[in-house]
Amino acid sequence: MGIAQRIFMAGSAGKAYRQLVAAIFVIVGTATLFGNVALADSRDQAKRIHDRLAGVPPTATVLEEMAGHIDGGDANAAAMVAMDNPNFYNVTLKNWATPWTNREQTVFAPLNDYTATVIGMIRDDDQVSFDQLLSANIVYHANGARNDNGETAPPYSASNNAHYEWLENNGIDLSTALTRATQLGVPDAATAGVMTTRAAAAAFFVAGTNRAMFRFTLLNHMCNDLEQVKDTTRSPDRVRQDVSRSPGGDSRLFLNNCVGCHAGMDPMAQAFAYYQFNEGSGQIEYTDGIVQPKYFINGETFSPGYVTPDDQWDNYWREGPNSALGWGSGAGSGRGAKSMGEELANSHVFAACQVKKAFKMVCLRDPANSGDRSKVETLTNSFQTDYQMKPVFAEAAAYCMEPAD
Repeated sequence: MGIAQRIFMAGSAGKAYRQLVAAIFVIVGTATLFGNVALADSRDQAKRIHDRLAGVPPTATVLEEMAGHIDGGDANAAAMVAMDNPNFYNVTLKNWATPWTNREQTVFAPLNDYTATVIGMIRDDDQVSFDQLLSANIVYHANGARNDNGETAPPYSASNNAHYEWLENNGIDLSTALTRATQLGVPDAATAGVMTTRAAAAAFFVAGTNRAMFRFTLLNHMCNDLEQVKDTTRSPDRVRQDVSRSPGGDSRLFLNNCVGCHAGMDPMAQAFAYYQFNEGSGQIEYTDGIVQPKYFINGETFSPGYVTPDDQWDNYWREGPNSALGWGSGAGSGRGAKSMGEELANSHVFAACQVKKAFKMVCLRDPANSGDRSKVETLTNSFQTDYQMKPVFAEAAAYCMEPAD
């Protein structure tokens, strides 16, 4: 038995020690009780909302304005005030979007055109709806931005990331500096929102077979990886030649495993048949009407497999178990990445994914109970009426202004 335990158990000294311990528990319990009561105060709620959305404490003036909205029964308005802070764009949204731009899914990556475009679209969500994220000819840059020394940013380029790294290194306020523009490097008809930004191309069109672009778009913007949408009931008629039908000499592996992903993915990834990232030039390439050679690599693996003739895509997941993803009213087929991006962004699961990610960002947790899940579903349905992200962030932050139980 340790010294403290012996004192606790012995004589008058032990009695005094036990009384001290009891008093501490009373003090702690009382502090906790009054602390929880204080959490209901509108100023504390306002501070919590501001901290979650901007990552910094509000000024006294902003705090009073937000608290006034909360006292008036409009916590959403308080959250909208918090989002006027530049850090919502420069820090919160940058950290929210950056992991989508790289295979490592790390937040510790330089600012780039993909991240800047997400930030700009959310800032301007009354002018450009977020369902255009995967299809619009859009990019945000800050050409002409100047630092405190009067130096001007290098111009936005299709062949390097120098413009965006300069903006970040010089602390340029993205909430005011970003300007909406059209993409460089590919023709208008071939643009597909953030999928055809330079950052996305460098991460997901480089080398490989262009399946990575589909897989990471599915993961980042529909909150599902391939394993979660695997469906072995779809026809394998569009699975390419590079996929073995008898891996390790056992055809059951293909029929019970590989086909579940490839049967749905390969007809969709065909939309990227004309895209490549050229590491030599440092920019995306689009070969209109000419299928990239990467679509024919390892053709001898299974020569009777599908040979890609063009960029025609078809969504086999509109039927079967993945119909539950809630596909929109589109035709389920088309040509090229732009129309395929529209197919993905018009789904219910795309909307739900953006809401879940926003909820987690400001609530610091995934939806954890029936109340959380109900709120996410309500937000999703509302989001699908206008595709504006700021109200989603605001309402999620207002919902989570009290600490979790």
